[in-house]
Amino acid sequence: MRAMERWVSRLCETQVNGLGLGLFRIAFSLVALQEVAFLLYFRHLIFDPVPYLDRASPVLHLLLMAWMAALVCLAFGYQTYRAAIINYGFWVIFVIFTPMWQDFDGGFDQLMTGSSLIMIFLPSARRLALDPLVRRWNDPRPDLQTETDSRVPLLAYIFPLGISLGLLYFDSGIHKLSSEFWRNGMGGWLPPSMPYYMSPLDMSPLLEHPLFERITGYTVMIFQIVFLFLFLQPAFKLPLLLIGSSFHIGIILSLNVYPFGFAMLVHYLLLIPQGFWDWMERRLRSKKPALTVFYDEACPLCRRTVLVLRHFDIRRAICFKGVEGHAPEEPALAEIPRELLLRDLYCVDDNKRIFSGLDTYITLLKVMGPTLPLALFLDLPGVRFLASLAYRRVADSRIRKPCGTACEPSRAHQSSDHHPLEEMIRRHAGTPEKRARRISKILAGLLLLQLNSTVHYGLLYRWAGARPADPALLLLDQASDVVINVTHAFLGISPHALYLHDHFDHYNRIVALTYRKEDGTEQWLPFVNSEGRLLAPNWGRIQSMWANVAITSRMSEDRLEKFTRKVTAFYAQDMGIDLQNAEFSIKEKHVEVPTDWQPNLRARNLQGEWHEIGSLKWQSGVGRLTLRKEALSRDRMDRPDTSPAISAPRP
Repeated sequence: MRAMERWVSRLCETQVNGLGLGLFRIAFSLVALQEVAFLLYFRHLIFDPVPYLDRASPVLHLLLMAWMAALVCLAFGYQTYRAAIINYGFWVIFVIFTPMWQDFDGGFDQLMTGSSLIMIFLPSARRLALDPLVRRWNDPRPDLQTETDSRVPLLAYIFPLGISLGLLYFDSGIHKLSSEFWRNGMGGWLPPSMPYYMSPLDMSPLLEHPLFERITGYTVMIFQIVFLFLFLQPAFKLPLLLIGSSFHIGIILSLNVYPFGFAMLVHYLLLIPQGFWDWMERRLRSKKPALTVFYDEACPLCRRTVLVLRHFDIRRAICFKGVEGHAPEEPALAEIPRELLLRDLYCVDDNKRIFSGLDTYITLLKVMGPTLPLALFLDLPGVRFLASLAYRRVADSRIRKPCGTACEPSRAHQSSDHHPLEEMIRRHAGTPEKRARRISKILAGLLLLQLNSTVHYGLLYRWAGARPADPALLLLDQASDVVINVTHAFLGISPHALYLHDHFDHYNRIVALTYRKEDGTEQWLPFVNSEGRLLAPNWGRIQSMWANVAITSRMSEDRLEKFTRKVTAFYAQDMGIDLQNAEFSIKEKHVEVPTDWQPNLRARNLQGEWHEIGSLKWQSGVGRLTLRKEALSRDRMDRPDTSPAISAPRP
């Protein structure tokens, strides 16, 4: 424990560039935002017991929009601490109290829950955020050049890497050791060969090379087990970055579970060596100002305008100077009367060209770089005319209020540059040694909770077999289950036994739906196509619902009826089908899921023939499933579930 305390103390004292952490906050927020937008789009399929017929509370829709607003604030770094708390709260609430807990869960929610909790504690708003700008807004002289604290503790990079990636990888790697097709090196080959999991991109040129697939599969297993022990070593950061990011790019391209791939990929922004961020800033910064702007220091509106422009001038290409103190020093402005200099905003470029009024703002936006599109928009003839009128009205109505020589920025913003939790720790946690001790205890607790999950399901169940018969061991087993359920809901710590042998074993038949028209012809729903692939946008958690819950090797008639009702009711709305009297065919196709490499498996699984095994009839808004006797008698129907009783993500 002492060694951990010294290590944590060293990471807290080491201050590094906060640019990577700011980019991580933005990228993570965008991944979460697209997922909440996905939830909003599929809200009736996910949350309604029967889409459009038996509706969920409309409050859910309002909560989703509020969630999106919080994520927009988090991405822009506005009220970052509060937005991060709200985002984490929404993940917990929606995962626990909606069908996202079981029916629409594919491991993505646990990653996002854990990382959202960590985001609360990260000082991610020191770079690429609006919070530093907001804190300076009400200062008497916000325009004065002051350097805010933009560096962050190295622990802010290490903590999410170790928890969100390291522990997840290690747990997943332990589970993979028990899977036959992973031990054969085919872990990256089998899912893209199965229609329910493959993306529209044909990966056959890679899938048809068994040596490449085996190297990839074994590399993934080794990578996941050793990542936790190597990512702290500087010599391994770049190799781990390249290997890990390439794996997740491969997931995005080859599978239809892209949200998980993107969510994991954005964490690799934290693994980029710190020297890269310093080098990038040096490359972005201008060696000397390309533009000098002269503004009225006695105008509060002008002072705040300078504050905003300076905040977004990431290239530091603009130098701001007061008219009264510095205009006489500029030869290019010598012939302009003082009254005119105070009336408009003037600037001088490297070629001693003078711009004023709206032209100054257009030139500013061009020089700043990222704002070039806005500058080009303002320069359009019609837009320029309207913008000139607006500028003139504001410029002529502004009020001058001299600040005086004693008017200095308050020190309040300097202390508030720190993260709110950092401030609380500084006030109440005592010495740095005590702070390191408390953080070490938190880390030790998280490691124990992860160890409980990994040992319980990754080792005991998968290698030892059944549940214990001894009453004392059974009680311990049940207590461990309770802890895992709690950590699954609130910390994102849960078994990551995804797409293993006990999921694909006997998964030899897939199901699709067609609408039977009155003339007897059939129309495929825009859900599963005639090849068996799930069509866009039915990916991510919708794919997980159908391929991992509704249709599995242990498929039951009750589950099949429940989810075929949901899917047909949802798409009937878009297809204009009246559910007062409608019939849908349940079709089944044979697929192969071998544990070792076979040639042309992807093509064979796409080319199989469909057979009708039943129908779903809607009468007066009530759907009833009818399956043929031979379908019910198949070995795949109502087979006993021999997999571990994992109440978190299913394997």
